[in-house]
Amino acid sequence: MVTATTDPALGGRWTTLTTQPAAGGRSWLWHRPDPARAAVRPGGAFVDAGGLEECVPTIRGVPDHGDAWSRAWTPLSTTAASVQCPDFTLRREFSQSDGSLVVHYRLDAAPGYRFLWAAHALLDVSPTAVLQAPAGTETRIDGGEIATWPTPLERLGPDDGTAIGAILIDCPTTTVIDGERLTFLLDAPGQPISTALWRNLRGWPTDVPYRSIGVEPMLGRVFDLAEAGPDDAARVPATGTCDWTLTVTAS
Repeated sequence: MVTATTDPALGGRWTTLTTQPAAGGRSWLWHRPDPARAAVRPGGAFVDAGGLEECVPTIRGVPDHGDAWSRAWTPLSTTAASVQCPDFTLRREFSQSDGSLVVHYRLDAAPGYRFLWAAHALLDVSPTAVLQAPAGTETRIDGGEIATWPTPLERLGPDDGTAIGAILIDCPTTTVIDGERLTFLLDAPGQPISTALWRNLRGWPTDVPYRSIGVEPMLGRVFDLAEAGPDDAARVPATGTCDWTLTVTAS
């Protein structure tokens, strides 16, 4: 079984993502305690404290890592919460299905509103971990290179002093293999679905580099909403409501 806990007061951040003993038993999220995280205000610079942050309506760009992570969320029940941002409301609810964690999202905004979203999950994985994705997936790498998966980026370590981001285009599912297997599956009918990868092997920041590995199911095909082409961002339909589901499974 896969379970999660969150912190509504600090951006709805996922603080744990845990597999129960039937799947081997593991805490998957990496953390980097930073006292600045508790003092963040909307529009402020991103504070990388680890866990999983909800990045929407952009990942890079303005506001940094989006508008939702820096705002307090309102608990709606023991499993649901929402956040009100200037242009949209985002609601999230957790449930279980056959041992998998199922997360239902709903974004309400004006019809035609364009946005990116990422489950910005920073994972605590070993130097031997690999990322499995469908062979042949187009992979847009920072700097403009376009590759075809698998690439050397599938190896999530060991540390080599590099830091690079990439987006696996039209890729709804990936699996992290590190002893156990952790699989993300994103379902969002009619929307562009990708997976972002942040492979920081003690290459960033340049002054005090550390290791952080992000595997991030996302809506969209770019990191920055300002750079999104006509088909590179999610769009709210005429109903004013956009729904999607993230399923996390361990084996």
